[in-house]
Amino acid sequence: MAEDLINNKDIYFPSYLGTNDKLITLLNRASQTLCEWFSKADKNGPLPFDESFKCIMPAEDGNSEEDLFSEIESLLKNSFNPVHPGSLAHLDPPPLIFSILGDLIAAGLNNNLLAYELSPSVTLLEESLCKWFSKKLGFNDFSGGIAASGGTLSNLNALIAARNNAGLGTNPNSVLLVSEDAHSSFVKCIRIMGLDSTNLVRIKTDNQGRMDLDYLRKSLDKCSIENKKIFAIVATLGTTVRGAIDPIKEISEICKQRKIWLHIDGSIGGIFAITSIPIEGLNNINKANSITINPQKIIGITKTSSLLLVSNMSTLENTFNTGLPYISSKENILNRGEIGIQGSRPAEVIKLWLGLRFLGLNGIENILKSSIKRKDFFIKNISKNKFDIYSGPLHIVSFLPKKLELKDSDAWTQTKVNELINNNFMLSRPKFKGKYFLRVVMGNYNTKESHIEELLRLLNA
Repeated sequence: MAEDLINNKDIYFPSYLGTNDKLITLLNRASQTLCEWFSKADKNGPLPFDESFKCIMPAEDGNSEEDLFSEIESLLKNSFNPVHPGSLAHLDPPPLIFSILGDLIAAGLNNNLLAYELSPSVTLLEESLCKWFSKKLGFNDFSGGIAASGGTLSNLNALIAARNNAGLGTNPNSVLLVSEDAHSSFVKCIRIMGLDSTNLVRIKTDNQGRMDLDYLRKSLDKCSIENKKIFAIVATLGTTVRGAIDPIKEISEICKQRKIWLHIDGSIGGIFAITSIPIEGLNNINKANSITINPQKIIGITKTSSLLLVSNMSTLENTFNTGLPYISSKENILNRGEIGIQGSRPAEVIKLWLGLRFLGLNGIENILKSSIKRKDFFIKNISKNKFDIYSGPLHIVSFLPKKLELKDSDAWTQTKVNELINNNFMLSRPKFKGKYFLRVVMGNYNTKESHIEELLRLLNA
């Protein structure tokens, strides 16, 4: 019977017998197809002009290999290509080659990080990797963390733990304080936590995009007078529009004095903290209770790859542990589905682990330093007479023509984005302080100074 299955042309799953020749053939063909797409990026541009992709749904009978590979090629041709050197719109760099392999291995394993017995090696790997990151940030021996599918979910995990730690699980007066330039994910977090929009208190920023400390203190006092219960303050390590870093040292001192949980949203800039790169504002990160880091946003770990790191793992256990009655447990080993919102999770941490092992700390620093160098080159050479420029210590720059009226920013940025994409440069147009801006993110390792010079020529034309 087993032999009949192996010889059947309709092989659905990997075999426990034989050589899996069919799978090897398919993997080789898929790899060739993907690599050809990468190789054509320079000709095709960062974003396809042809929007002809048709989403064909399953029929009664399965499709042939040829049909499926034809559709894969069509899918690729109509996809955003982060490998192109003009892909400068978002925090989506080219994928690291060993991280691509990690994705393949994770898919092939199909292990489940819900529980140790479903992912023995990967459970230990995730635990060890989170501990390694925590130590690099300066956390103590009680620290650790958990991976999640993105920064929004990592932030949510942290805030639910913070509210539970404060004993405010169902209190409608619970409030969260964030910078007015904090990521939009905190609006989602508040909604998911069953709180009103008024429970999200926004703190004004200074002219460098950092949280205003005087306004923070006044807001804390106001919350106290109004009997609002603060369960966390969020400091942003790299704002979305300009890459600003909140004054973490001073905010951590305020949190310590008032016994408030400090969460750092380091989705953009947190990865810099494991290196020796001198970035202004990175001091005292280890004073936080929790921090989100997204290696996918700059060093090319394939999506998704986000980590929530906490100074004390017991806060996650106390918040999310249910006993998991249908799964066996092992002494001294945490089932990872018991320390975060997600239950079933793939072995995505493999691609982070392989990527980091491949790069080493020197390789990570090289990628990060190159992003700052590209940002500095862009700012040095863009016309200061023509543009207002908004940036911070990281690799993000937003800009707009001087004296452009509020009502004109929408049309100007849209026109310019279209002009640039026709010249194979993809920039984004975030809305900031009531105006639309152009934003360039210099995290693409394939972008050289010659590309930036051409971009500047088009902008200054």
